[in-house]
Amino acid sequence: MGRIKNYLSSNFTKTFSVIFLPFFAIVSLVYFIRISVLTAQIQLNFLELFELYGYFLPSILFYTLPISFITAIALVLVRLSQDNELNALYALGISSSNIIKKYLLLAMLFSILLFSISFFAMPMTKQMYNAFRVQKLSEAKLNINAASLGQKFDDYYLYIGKQIDDEFHDIVIYNPNGQTEEKIFISKSGQILNDPNEQASFILKDGYGYTYYKNNLQQFKFQTLRAYDTSSRGEIDFESILHYWSQIKSDDSIMKRALFFIFVSFIPLLSLYSVAAFTMINPRYQSNRSFIVIFAISLISYAFASFLEIYGNIYWLLGGILLFLAIGWRLFGRLAARHF
Repeated sequence: MGRIKNYLSSNFTKTFSVIFLPFFAIVSLVYFIRISVLTAQIQLNFLELFELYGYFLPSILFYTLPISFITAIALVLVRLSQDNELNALYALGISSSNIIKKYLLLAMLFSILLFSISFFAMPMTKQMYNAFRVQKLSEAKLNINAASLGQKFDDYYLYIGKQIDDEFHDIVIYNPNGQTEEKIFISKSGQILNDPNEQASFILKDGYGYTYYKNNLQQFKFQTLRAYDTSSRGEIDFESILHYWSQIKSDDSIMKRALFFIFVSFIPLLSLYSVAAFTMINPRYQSNRSFIVIFAISLISYAFASFLEIYGNIYWLLGGILLFLAIGWRLFGRLAARHF
């Protein structure tokens, strides 16, 4: 029995690896497109690109593993049936139910892995992604270029004549403060200070300021003037996993997201007997409909998971799990266990 278990497991492993890699590549491409859209707002170097991809990796695995499992199980059972290897096992007195039990442990391991990814890895990487994005956007705000028009620092419009290292020269700042007040600052040199513990600021040195208010024009000279960036940077406070999921009682969106995660995590277990019912066949009398089975079961499973994310509650979740299990057992009993 140990050799049979190893044989069935090795067949699944080979097929799964062949199926998983294309699915993984396709979903990764979708997320790379999403990253490319983000690069329109921020600048990323090569290492930051892969850092950002790493934040999406748990989501890629979560959406790839269930359908890869369904496809691999279906193709393995169909191939073993068409090669008469399952018939040989039946002749040795091993029933179809015993064969599926060999894959039941694999399905449980997949469900545990999906549960861990969705409830532990994904919330953390989501927060890390948000923090990364906020940091890069705040850096983009301070990315001032010389000889460019239309640049802004907070509510100030900037024009920089030239830049030498980190210091700017020939600076003009215009601040329209409503319809009745305007301010203009002209400075020979200046520098941006971006202290992570303080608000970003622009230091102007050796210049003049002009204020126009209610038909009055005032002029003043300054040696040092500091303009602060008062815009909100959207600071991210990291939450622990326990604190994040403790909001499930008060936040309906988190609750429904949890229902979605739970059901998708159970897909390997819920789909195993349904897939086997249609793919453990007698090749003499039954045709290969594995691709229809894969498409139908995947579509139904994800459609119900999406329903839970929008309209679901705990009763819909429990009812859906029991219904999928009952249908799978019933179909397997009538189409496979009854004959093999």
